[in-house]
This record gives sequence, C-alpha cells and structure tokens, in this order.
Amino acid sequence: MRALTRRTLISLFLGCVAVPAVAPARPAVAVPVACPTATPAALAGFFDGALPIRLTAARVPGAAVSVAAGGATAFAKGYGMADTERAVPFDASRSLVRIASISKLFTWTAVMQQVEVGRLDLDADVNRYLAGFQVPGTYDQPVTLRHLMSHTAGFEDVITGTGARDAAGVPPLGRYLADHMPARIRPPGEVSAYSNYGAALAGHIVSEVSGERYDQYIQRHLLDPLGMARSTAAEPVPAALAPDLARSYDTDLTPPKVYPFTFDRMPPDGSITTTAADMAGFMNAHLHEGRFGAGRILSPQTTARMHQRSFTADPRVDGYAHGFKERTVNGHRVLLHDGGWEGFTSIMMLVPDCDLGLFLTMNSLSGGNPDLQRLVDDFFDRFAPEGGAAGGEQAARATVGAARPAEPRAGFYKPARHNATSFEKFTTLLSPSRLAIDDAGVLTFRQKTWTRQGDGRYQAADGDRLVFLVGTDGRHYVATDGSAAELMSRAETLPVNLGVLLVFLLPVLGVPALLIGRLVRRIRRRPAGTTPTWRLARRLAVAAAVLGVVFLGGLIVTVLTRSGEFLYGVPLSFRLLRGVPVVALTAAVAATGLTVKGWRGSGAGVAARVHQAALLTAMVALTWFLWQWNLLGW
Repeated sequence: MRALTRRTLISLFLGCVAVPAVAPARPAVAVPVACPTATPAALAGFFDGALPIRLTAARVPGAAVSVAAGGATAFAKGYGMADTERAVPFDASRSLVRIASISKLFTWTAVMQQVEVGRLDLDADVNRYLAGFQVPGTYDQPVTLRHLMSHTAGFEDVITGTGARDAAGVPPLGRYLADHMPARIRPPGEVSAYSNYGAALAGHIVSEVSGERYDQYIQRHLLDPLGMARSTAAEPVPAALAPDLARSYDTDLTPPKVYPFTFDRMPPDGSITTTAADMAGFMNAHLHEGRFGAGRILSPQTTARMHQRSFTADPRVDGYAHGFKERTVNGHRVLLHDGGWEGFTSIMMLVPDCDLGLFLTMNSLSGGNPDLQRLVDDFFDRFAPEGGAAGGEQAARATVGAARPAEPRAGFYKPARHNATSFEKFTTLLSPSRLAIDDAGVLTFRQKTWTRQGDGRYQAADGDRLVFLVGTDGRHYVATDGSAAELMSRAETLPVNLGVLLVFLLPVLGVPALLIGRLVRRIRRRPAGTTPTWRLARRLAVAAAVLGVVFLGGLIVTVLTRSGEFLYGVPLSFRLLRGVPVVALTAAVAATGLTVKGWRGSGAGVAARVHQAALLTAMVALTWFLWQWNLLGW
C-alpha cells in the first residue's frame, strides 16, 4: 500500500461560499480496476491468519469483521471475546457493537433520501427547516446541509456534556440542540472541521421534515429495508437485542476497565448499535446503486450523487463526499468513516472501483495498536492493490473551499476542529503542531518532512499531501488530505504561555522563604517592623499566589486523570476548582489597593517591596493566562 494511505488510514482508525454547479449524477455500478476477487476463501485465509495474533499482541479482547463484495456478504466473522467475564465469543452475526460516528453515514443517507423526495435542498439555509430555534446569522453566508455534510459549517467543537450516563439525562433532541448550540467561529465553506453538532442538526432536520423521531426514521427507512434486523438507532438498545451487546474495555489499564452502556445526547451523530454482518448490507447498498437484496434506500441517481466529492479545501488534496470522508488508497478512491465510543473502535471503508467494502470493529481502546493498523494496510495491499485511478472527475465536480492558496507560514498550528469560547479552548494549548521551514524551503510538520511539488503543494515521503490556505477573514490554514489546521496567534502558542507562567511562578518561589522568615521572627519574638496595612497587603498577595498555584496544579491533575468525565458534564470538583481563581484575583485586587495605600511609611525593606511588586505582577500574568483560555469564573 502506498504510504500516503497507510498514514491516513491509521490516523482515521485511532479513534475525525458559493453554491456549486453540480454535474448531473450518472448511475453506474463500479467496474473493478486491478482488484483481485475477494472470495470467501481468500478473505477467511487472510483474516484467520492475521487477526487473532494481532488481537492478542494488542491485548484487544475481541473483534468482528465483514466484507461486502459483488452485492453479497463475502465474509463475516468474529474473533476473540465479546464479553470476557461471561466468556462469550465474538459472533459477526450476533454480537452487537456501538459504531459511534459511523452512525453519521446513516444520518447523511437519510438526508439524501429527503433530498430525493424533494423535502430538502442541500444548498438552502438550514433555518428554513428549523421551527423551534434558528442558527444565528454570525456571518453573511448561511449554513446549509451541504456545509453540514462536509463539516464546513464553521461551528466550534464542544465535547463537554454531550454524553449521559442514563436515559433520564437525554432530553428531546430539538431542545438539546437549541440549548447547546456551539458558536460559529469561521465563515462556512472554508475548511473542514469535524462537527458532531452539525450531524445532529442534520438528523433533527430529517425528523422535522419527515415528522418521525430520528431513531424511528432510521429503523423504518434504512434498517428495515436492508434487512438489518439486529441493528437499532434507539438508546437504550431494545430488550430483544440487549443480551447480545458486546462489552467494551480499556485494556491499557490493569485490571482492564469495563465500560458501562452510556447515552449520546445527540443521537444522529453516533447512536447506532449493529453487527458486522448487518453492516455488510449497508455497505452493499452503497456499492450497488442504493439496493441490497429486495430493499432499496436510495435511487441510483441519488446514490451516485451522494458519492460524488462534495467539498475539498483545495483540489490538490482529498476532501469529503456527501458525508463520507474521502481518501486515496493505492490509487483507488475510498469512501469511509471511522468511529469510537467508550472502548469501541470501528472503521468502514468502501472501494467503489473494486466493488469492495470493509467493516472492522474492536471492543478495546487498544485498537490504535500499530499491528492492528497494519492489518488494514495489508488488507488493501491484498484486495485493492496499486492500480486504481482515483480522482480527477470527482475533483472537477466538487465545491472548492472559499479559502485561497497562500504562501507557506511557519509557526504553531491547532486543529481546525477546536473550541474557542469555553474552557475547552485550553485543550488547544496542550497539543499544538509546529511547522518549521528550513533555508531550502523544506517543511517539518507532524513528525514528517515535506517537499514542494510542481503544483505548489507539498508532499511527504509517505505520499501525504499538504497545501497552505488563507481564509476570507485572514486566518491561515494548513490543509492535508481530509483535515485542516489553523495557524495559532502568537498569544496562543506554547512558548508564549510557558513564558507567562514562568513570570507567575518565579516570584511564587520566594513565598516559602518569606513564610520561613516570618516563622523565625515569631520564634525569636522580634517585631515585624511594618505597618498593619502592609502586612495585610503581603498576606493577601501571598494568599493569591498560593491559590494560583493550587488552581494550576488542580488543572493539571484534572487533565491527566479526569478528562473522560467531561463527556457527561463538568465534574463538581472542576466547578469548585474554577472558583479558586476568582478568590485569588479578588485577593490580588485587594492586595494591590493596600500596597498602593501603604507603600509609603510601610517600614518594609527594599527586598520586601520588590517581592511584593513581583507577586502582584505575577498575578497580572496569571490573570492574562486565565483570560486567554477562558478559565476565569464558573
């Protein structure tokens, strides 16, 4: 397999404006191009020989795989354990898994069904279809369903509170979407920034125009027609299916953590529970003009339209079809989606020109193990080797993002998918990607070296592609195959923030010496020699600094040990922790006033005065840091 796809698929498997003139879709069954026949025997030999060994090496309890080929289920089999406690083996036809964000493909298919019958227009303002709330007009361009399907609506990313521990914590979808709408942080149609909210909004729109609840719509119009009898979009899973739910684990912990069944507050973005065998039917329908067996979910024309490239940030890199992620693998155009939820890791890939589909799911977070990632590479090398001809016609049909080509910019980059208005913004500080440019114009970015090609794009040794863009509002981006990163402002970069924290911490290092000196004076019963006002100012400044250290320490502990809890809402401990800076800054303001008032005639020496000024300066630095990352207040 070309390394381009190897790297891209591995990253996916970890477990995300002008109206275009779209050429008329032409229904056609894909013709295999240099693709070996994926026979049941060949597939069994491949997976039986490779998967069990790799599961054991990765400490993954179990997995299930299905392959769609020739309009049928060519292979479906389970490996390992679906439930280690009860010693239940994985069964591809029986064991139910949660496919998380792969559920979005069902949502996007539902959208295309409603487009087909004329109830929805991909290029209309989504507010046309929303009765109970509206998307605010932050920018001149409205948000459309096409934007939602290509993740280019411009919503910020929000994770906190999107899950629930029980059904009682899941409000009606429309109410949740109205009450928790993320901010629009960039004009629509510029770059893709994966959005769970956008998918949920699209699912809600399907419910609005069809008059059916989302899970009922998916059941009636997708699962039932395809004969997916062991699949559901309902949470909790219906009682008839519940006994066959696979358990999911975090085997990186000792003993392994067993995840309980939890709920998605935005079901259209990830609520489907299914089996590997059922997923073969869904893949076959998309590979064969919307039909599988006696069931049809889309017309041939609509299926072809859905598979056309819908958006790319730049024609020189891969983009999105109508909801599918698009990648180039061994020269073949691949339509895919991945998903991860509380231990489950899954991926679904379609290779239309080979009439081939692969679904692979595992019940452990250790699914990111390189051995298992290489399994996907080996599958493509075996059943979709070099020889495809991906791309040109699709690129010609696609909407090209409004961002324009730009000259290379060195600096720190954050994912285009990020939060800007809540405390979640802080996460962008923790994982920046530095892009460096040497004197020869060679780039270093994300542990790869990139060289300039004739068309202005950059390419890594493994084949991955990269281009530079500038948005309509002046923001700079790096776009790679299917993802984008935004140049961070200087104030957001890690070196600047470490410098600011150093300004805060250096004066604080003198606090222990101050306290020891005060203790020594008390033991020796020496008078302080300073005024009460000055002493109070000093105590308040010291208290403020100590509280600042307590907050930063608590923040680090929270990030390292409790970050997973935020999926279900802000933990009480973090709510209380966020009150610490409020108290600290109140003390700092009071200390500043008392210091100014008592500066003259305080009786303090030069060293004490300098340290007091340094402490108050430190609190200014801390205040800037807290403001920069939305950490002030509750």
